[in-house]
Amino acid sequence: MGNQGPDDDKYHSEVDERTAEEKAIDAWLPISSSRNAKWWYSAFHNVTAMVGAGVLSLPFAMSELGWGPGVTVLIISWIVTLYTLWQMVEMHEMVPGKRFDRYHELGQHAFGEKLGLWIVVPQQLVVEVGVDIVYMVTGGKSLKKFHDLVCAHCKKIKLTYFIMIFSSAHFVLSHLPNFNSISGVSLAAAVMSLSYSTIAWGASVDKGVQKDVQYGYKATTTAGTVFNFFSALGDVAFAYAGHNVVLEIQATIPSTPEKPSKVPMWRGVIVAYVVVALCYFPVALIGYWMFGNKVEDNILITLEKPIWLIAMANMFVVVHVIGSYQIYAMPVFDMIETVLYKKLKFKPSWHIRFVSRNIYVGFTMFVAISFPFFGGLLGFFGGFAFAPTTYFLPCIMWLAIYKPRKFSLSWWTNWICIILGILLMIVAPIGALRQIILQAKDYKFYS
Repeated sequence: MGNQGPDDDKYHSEVDERTAEEKAIDAWLPISSSRNAKWWYSAFHNVTAMVGAGVLSLPFAMSELGWGPGVTVLIISWIVTLYTLWQMVEMHEMVPGKRFDRYHELGQHAFGEKLGLWIVVPQQLVVEVGVDIVYMVTGGKSLKKFHDLVCAHCKKIKLTYFIMIFSSAHFVLSHLPNFNSISGVSLAAAVMSLSYSTIAWGASVDKGVQKDVQYGYKATTTAGTVFNFFSALGDVAFAYAGHNVVLEIQATIPSTPEKPSKVPMWRGVIVAYVVVALCYFPVALIGYWMFGNKVEDNILITLEKPIWLIAMANMFVVVHVIGSYQIYAMPVFDMIETVLYKKLKFKPSWHIRFVSRNIYVGFTMFVAISFPFFGGLLGFFGGFAFAPTTYFLPCIMWLAIYKPRKFSLSWWTNWICIILGILLMIVAPIGALRQIILQAKDYKFYS
């Protein structure tokens, strides 16, 4: 056997000694059931996961950051998150013969069985469930905006009902078995994200620079300016939140020692990041350039006309968010079903899947209806969970597993990312908390 470590032993026993029952469960779970994805699946899954409707709030974030800091933060975030994404793609198969199909499995390899679960799973759940709730709100709001634009004289309908209409799609789509089966939905969503981003900056260019445009900070007090700045940093951070589903997407790509999955996956990631840049930078910079600090927190609201174009853009947002919801829900379904089958010993069946997934969709719908100012809440919770899972958890795992030489380039790079990420994790929730307090003052439940 030669110089075989305990890890190798473990992997040999895992390959051979999975019982027929365990194999059947793995073949049923959404993440590990289908491994025949092509590299372009990775591209549009990543675009769908990354380019949320958050792109539409980037001009507003720019107005709170200002030109210099705003451009710097956008570029640094793009580079840092691309680097941490590359790390995760590399770490997916770093143990020969084994694949880390889920974020928490990588965490367990880096930090140990128990601690790895406690570090990764709560953060991943906050991000995935949180994003799904925000998408419920966003989908409902975009449907409402579409209705109000197309039918200006109709009776006004409450946001609550639009969120219910939006969630009805998910009571159907959530029963698609695995990642590969949602690739059609995901492709449509990726195309839509490019479309509405292009409409957002194209319509801004068409309007031209406004007469009395101002680029100074809106807030009149120093404290207000600082808190807004913190909150805007959070907004930019959430625009880069695809890392929570990266290993799960890579798990769907076939892999052999000659052709490891990281090659097609990385190709897809590069394409996705080019698309991300094409969506983010024009919207953020042109939107701010044309409207200055008068821009709304959703650029489509600032652009009232031409009505048909803005209505169409809102519909594109709805289609996109439907795809994004599914991408973030799939790992949650995988966790729920793993617990049901492996811990509670239920037999894999469509009845259990039907009930558990409908409960999840119902839960996200209920929270979205109860707290439609959830964007601020996400800034608060997300600060704790988004920044780590995207900006510095991959770096800490890399240092723990590969142990690069002290003061080498890799060591410095990772520590710089970790420090930036931790600063972000501290300041984003502070800014968001103040926003929630301001928004919740005049809020009435189920209005």
